[in-house]
This record gives sequence, C-alpha cells and structure tokens, in this order.
Amino acid sequence: MRRTSLRGDNADAVDDDISIDHLSLSNAPWGLNMKRVLLTLTISMLSGSLLSPSPTNAQLLPPNAKAARVRITQGPELEAANGYLTIIRWTTNNPGGLDDHFAVIHYGTDPKNLNEMTKSRIRLNRGHSYTVFRVRLGPVKPKTTYYYKVTSMGSDGRSDGEESAINRFTTPGPGEVIAASPPQPVPRPK
Repeated sequence: MRRTSLRGDNADAVDDDISIDHLSLSNAPWGLNMKRVLLTLTISMLSGSLLSPSPTNAQLLPPNAKAARVRITQGPELEAANGYLTIIRWTTNNPGGLDDHFAVIHYGTDPKNLNEMTKSRIRLNRGHSYTVFRVRLGPVKPKTTYYYKVTSMGSDGRSDGEESAINRFTTPGPGEVIAASPPQPVPRPK
C-alpha cells in the first residue's frame, strides 16, 4: 500500500505519516480512527440535542386563540396563610393567547390604596378549558388586614381584561395557620 506524505517539502512515499487512504492517524499514540471520531462526535451532538431542556423551533407552538372574554369563575380566595406569607387562588376560563402568563395581585392595607403588587408566572394548559392562578404574597405582617384585587396578563404585558372586585383577608398571628378560607368581599358603601 502506498501512502502519500502531507509534508509540503517532501512528496516522497513515506510509511509513518498520516494516511489519506484510510483517514487514520497510524502513528498517533492514541490510535484514533477519523471515522470513529466523527461518528462519536455526531452521536454526542444528537443525543445532547435530544436531552437538552431548551425547546427547538419545532416544539414551539404558535399562540392559541384568545378567549372572547375572560371571566373569573371561582374565587379569588385565600388558599393558605401564616404569619409571614399568604397564597391567593382563583380560577378563570382559559384566557388563550400566549402560553406564558402571569397571575397578578394588587394589594395593600388600605382598600383605596392597593400600592403593593406581586405576580406569579404560570403556563397555560391548552387542553383545559379553565386556568387556576395562584400567587404568593409575602412578606406580610401578622394580624393585619389586607385588601386585594386579582387579574392576569400574558407574558407580553397585555391584560386578559378581567379584574376582581376588592376582597380582604386578615393574616393570622405568629404560629397560627389559615387553610382554605372563603373569600371575604369588602362591603360597598351605601
């Protein structure tokens, strides 16, 4: 078998250089075969792309059709509370649109000044006709009455168009816990 040198200064046949015919590094101490290296590299890249947590373009779905009208069908209500945090929950019909959404709560200790705001990211389930929103408020002060209203919006910042009336809850004292409490609407002045 004839081998051709890859040295620029010597075009003679040599037995100890890189073989073009077999694509192997015959005198390399690790004895790599180029076909094997390329195959291993290809398999590594393919398996890495299958196991990657980031979606590929083929997995991204176009936005779902937005609901004609979003309505709060249940709640908002206090799901749980202790002396330092509170969870508020409500359900709406599925708002559609972008899959990434935010549950938003405006709250404060004065019903005329809901100056605090917190939001929680959720992902809409296209297979459900409803969406459950949950938001954690905290830190909150123990034995304090808070007023709040809820809404939701897409990740683009556009509101889903539905906002609750102002509700209230009172946080428990230190060491106390409240679980699944019905909503306490704020009485409207006459």
